[in-house]
Amino acid sequence: MKAIVQDEYGPPRTLRLGEVPMPEPGAREVLIRVHAAGVDYGVWHLMTGLPLIGRLAFGLRRPRNRVPGMDVAGVVESVGAGVSAFRPGDEVYGAATGAYAEFAVARPGKLARKPANLSFTEAAAVPVSGVTALRAVGRVTVGEKVLVIGAGGGVGSFATQLAVAGGADVTAVCSTAKADLVRSLGAKAVIDYTREPLTGTYDLIIDIAGMRPLRQLRGLLAEHGRLALVGGEGGGRWFGGLGRLQAARLITPFTRQRLDPLLALTRTADLDVLRDLIEAGAVRPAVGRTYALAEAATAVGDLAAGNAPGKLVITIG
Repeated sequence: MKAIVQDEYGPPRTLRLGEVPMPEPGAREVLIRVHAAGVDYGVWHLMTGLPLIGRLAFGLRRPRNRVPGMDVAGVVESVGAGVSAFRPGDEVYGAATGAYAEFAVARPGKLARKPANLSFTEAAAVPVSGVTALRAVGRVTVGEKVLVIGAGGGVGSFATQLAVAGGADVTAVCSTAKADLVRSLGAKAVIDYTREPLTGTYDLIIDIAGMRPLRQLRGLLAEHGRLALVGGEGGGRWFGGLGRLQAARLITPFTRQRLDPLLALTRTADLDVLRDLIEAGAVRPAVGRTYALAEAATAVGDLAAGNAPGKLVITIG
């Protein structure tokens, strides 16, 4: 089958289109015929092997999984003997291993039935970014002030919509090129970080983009507010943004503010919640650009450059 293959860590050019054997599902796995796959920063980290400490999990010298990709939307091709939640022909979305290919395997607990009102391309934009945003936003109340830093990207576009759907007043932080997108998602105010500083006081801050110091973010947070730290690209080669996340954990017991370092795993229960919201019209994926499978390297490069608004998706087949 056709797949994107990576044999060494490095920049996007290390991703190439090749032929690999079709994966076979284990007893508790699902084989998916992939229609579309999302592009997220998890793919970038696995591609570059950064931060270096992450290689303890995904391969010391080279990627343990040669085929990248996690976000997936497609049709169930076959299931293992121990799988009862899905059957061949089901349209699903979720997280898989090796999604940048014509076929990929996934565990049933990381899949859900695809939202009926979305195309496969739109559905592939949801899982990783949507679940992360769902966890970051949590429960907001009407009138709460929410600041979303990085509102124009995959996670940010979902976080903005989820907070608006909960009744919050959302201030979105993004670049000039993404301002129109975040306004269309319901943001009450937009701060163009290329032209103006961050100001105000907020009950919830969701920090998705960059490595702003905790002191600066806490200065914008209400006394009993919550700071959700999502990722954090940048930092040193060894630990990247993990140092800031660890610092947040150490500070939390000594402040009335709540500092939450987030590492959201894609689960069926969260995918079901997102599907219900999407089918009800409360949330919709903001697909910025689509790419053919052979253009996967370009897609990951565009993600890292931060130029494309919304979520990037690779279409397959």
